[in-house]
Amino acid sequence: MGKGGMSIDGDHGEEQNMAAWLVAINTLKIQPFNLPPLGPHDVRVRMKAVGICGSDVHYLKTLRCAHFVVEEPMVIGHECAGIIEEVGSEVKTLVPGDRVAIEPGISCWRCDHCKQGRYNLCPDMKFFATPPVHGSLANRIVHPADLCFKLPDNVSLEEGAMCEPLSVGVHACRRAEIGPETNVLIMGAGPIGLVTMLAARAFGAPRIVIVDVDDHRLSVAKSLGADDIVKVSTNTQDVPGEVEQIHKAMGADVDVTFDCAGFNKTMTTALSATKPGGKVCLVGMGHSEMTVPLTPAAAREVDVIGIFRYKNTWPLCLEFLRSGKIDVKPLITHRYGFSQKEVEEAFETSAAGGNAIKVMFNL
Repeated sequence: MGKGGMSIDGDHGEEQNMAAWLVAINTLKIQPFNLPPLGPHDVRVRMKAVGICGSDVHYLKTLRCAHFVVEEPMVIGHECAGIIEEVGSEVKTLVPGDRVAIEPGISCWRCDHCKQGRYNLCPDMKFFATPPVHGSLANRIVHPADLCFKLPDNVSLEEGAMCEPLSVGVHACRRAEIGPETNVLIMGAGPIGLVTMLAARAFGAPRIVIVDVDDHRLSVAKSLGADDIVKVSTNTQDVPGEVEQIHKAMGADVDVTFDCAGFNKTMTTALSATKPGGKVCLVGMGHSEMTVPLTPAAAREVDVIGIFRYKNTWPLCLEFLRSGKIDVKPLITHRYGFSQKEVEEAFETSAAGGNAIKVMFNL
């Protein structure tokens, strides 16, 4: 069943480890989850906070996300933090009782991508809740110690779990080279758009404008520090007028645009609004194929860059949280316990959107 354990029927321990299994479309069941033995470089972690990501909802609704397909029951969840219960014989950096944020991807460290430091592109990545690898919405998990990062004293377990989505924004800002001289446009004020905005500000972006179709999300973006907001339609014919509105709101050139939605229209807007010589970073994956005005953008030397997950982001995320440069607490809008009923309700809340930003389990 992939790294991370398998389903069991019997109780082989003082307290049976339970997990939320995706067993069919729109069906999650809390069932026993047998952990693998603790390796010398592994730790056993008691899960305390697990967030719901859009990809989790996608798997629940369709049993697939991009080219990853769930073909057998899988434990869901990958945004997580917990408390160390046991350490392997070779682990020197962590002790039982340590609170940790967990990076969910285990790369091979042998391929060229890993050796060159771009381990997020590893073809053999074993990533929580990406089939066939099990996730972390469970009482306990076993994970490599080097992917568990000790939380500063003033950072909560929930904030530790938020390092995972925040890492996407941090990696995007690194790829796009955000700094004190880059004015930033963000397409989409969902969870990833919002963490990208918080990251861009922490990286020094002097002015940030955020665009969305939804009034509530825009008001949240404004309350979290966006300099201006622009409400747009879903109609591509409105792009020229909306680009004018964006330029007016920015009051300066758009140096970098992050498309955190990833649709034909958002990418068309991004390419059109970004200054000559600027950059567009595609973060969202709404459409796997798009028809966009690439030639005019290329003629203005607009660079298009992509990101996939993140690499080496946890220490910086934790420092941003420790120092107060980033506050993720307002993003956590709903909290649930770990029962069959609450797991179902939590996923319904997350899938419905509405005023939900980040839905968090407290285990």
